[in-house]
Amino acid sequence: MEDLSLHILDIAENAIRAHATQIEISVREEEEHHRLTVRIRDNGEGMSEQALAQACDPFFTTKSGKRVGLGLPLLRQSAEETGGQLHVRSSPGEGTEVTAVFDTSQADMRPLGDVLETIAALITASPSVRLLADVRTGEHAFHFDSWTGQTKRIS
Repeated sequence: MEDLSLHILDIAENAIRAHATQIEISVREEEEHHRLTVRIRDNGEGMSEQALAQACDPFFTTKSGKRVGLGLPLLRQSAEETGGQLHVRSSPGEGTEVTAVFDTSQADMRPLGDVLETIAALITASPSVRLLADVRTGEHAFHFDSWTGQTKRIS
């Protein structure tokens, strides 16, 4: 994937397919530490221990009719290329949390992309899902709740 916002979109779409009614997206840039953390948490179906153990295997997917699942493996690769890492936590009935950490000082760091456009696309495609976004980068600092429509700029 060309930029990280496409990874966010992919993971959020997976959450929607897992019947999530709420998705929390957090993007935090810590310029002084050259770190970017992207976290997507949902309250969907979650994964069994077996599915969680295979989640980053590109030849594993829970989607019927597909033979590969490249979303998490590609996100892990993007993080690791910068010296970062990917963590996935999930429990059946509890939902899933995906956290990717990137070293922004590395040459292999992919661009963040248009997170605002990604959030807008998710809201438009799934208005019944509550989307909470907390984005703090050099360009943006805001909190948004799709159900209340409240946007709070964070200085």
